[in-house]
Amino acid sequence: MGVLAETLVGTFEMTGAELGLLHSSFFYLYAALQLPAGIFTDYVGSRKTAMYGTLAMSVGSLLFALSPSYAWALAARALIGVGASVLYLAILRFCANWFRANEFATLSGLTITVGALGGILATTPLAVAVSRIGWRGSIFGIGIAGILATVAVFAVVRNTPSDAGLPQIDDVPPTPTQSVADIKSNLASVLRAPATWLLGVFLFCGIGIDFTIFGLWGIPYLVQSYGLTVTRASTYVLVAGIGWLVGPVVFGIVSDRLETRMPLVLGAVIVISMIWVTFAVFGTVALYVVGALFFITRFMGGGGVLTFTVIKEQFDPAAAGTAIGAINSMGWFGAAVFPVLFGAVLDTFWTGDMINGARVYTETGYRVGFALAAGASLLMVLCAFWTIRRLDTDSKPSGAE
Repeated sequence: MGVLAETLVGTFEMTGAELGLLHSSFFYLYAALQLPAGIFTDYVGSRKTAMYGTLAMSVGSLLFALSPSYAWALAARALIGVGASVLYLAILRFCANWFRANEFATLSGLTITVGALGGILATTPLAVAVSRIGWRGSIFGIGIAGILATVAVFAVVRNTPSDAGLPQIDDVPPTPTQSVADIKSNLASVLRAPATWLLGVFLFCGIGIDFTIFGLWGIPYLVQSYGLTVTRASTYVLVAGIGWLVGPVVFGIVSDRLETRMPLVLGAVIVISMIWVTFAVFGTVALYVVGALFFITRFMGGGGVLTFTVIKEQFDPAAAGTAIGAINSMGWFGAAVFPVLFGAVLDTFWTGDMINGARVYTETGYRVGFALAAGASLLMVLCAFWTIRRLDTDSKPSGAE
């Protein structure tokens, strides 16, 4: 959406808040369905979940490319969110079934890394494709690729080693068959745990700010504040994508080897907070500094992926999907809320300037938006610190000081 932002504003004659809503419609449904998706994945397995999700996303992409109006685009974008809502949880459930517990953080990081390849394709490569075949043709092609991926999941993926005719992996317990009563019990235990809510708020802020800036407003910021073309501006978001490509798997490997989680998360989010404070205070800095800070921010964002391993380790394996879905749901609500807030901030400081049908926002508006990011990141620091204290308290023997 960052690459397409100005084009879509011109196509559908949107305000900044309307663009934020179009961007966020994906995340509203994605977030709302995370907890049901976790339960669904625990119940039917990874294969069917991933098939249905990929198919829904692909159809949504085709409809988005063909949308004649803003309302159609909004509905299509929402359908993409419905399909996407189950995929990450399906993959993590697959990892839990096929890999040992001391490999899970590495695999969850690798999952994000592979997904980040798509994020990189959505920067400069997408900008080039849009300049040559238009945004509709580019998105339609993505939908076709998704249909092919659906067929591949059906043909290749199996829920467990036994489903693939392979022996059970040592130290990986077989997936239990769950009743409705089991699902209700798992859900109740997940929602009662303080760690669920602390890590949920952490992800609400982290995912929200990340997708607001790197998924939507980062490219318009560079275009309007530095006078760059969309294609050149997208290269800076591409650099950030490389950080996201490397960070999660590095944090996952280090975490599994050191057998520690939350201290790494805390250190990462402190660095991120300092970066958003820098943008809020100065507004614009040298472009090479922007590239470096964007890279560092998303690299450090890889630490946040460890929260899924943390929450998984707090519950019985049968509740893994439910627990991960609960905090992921709160995280993606942030991705729905923050783009609209950021867009509303920019609209508040808009002076009425327009270029090619798109609003031109002020440096002051962007600085206030970055201040919003900085405040959310500082809340993440508090959540990470509090989670460490809670987990330390819970791990002490009864009566220990």
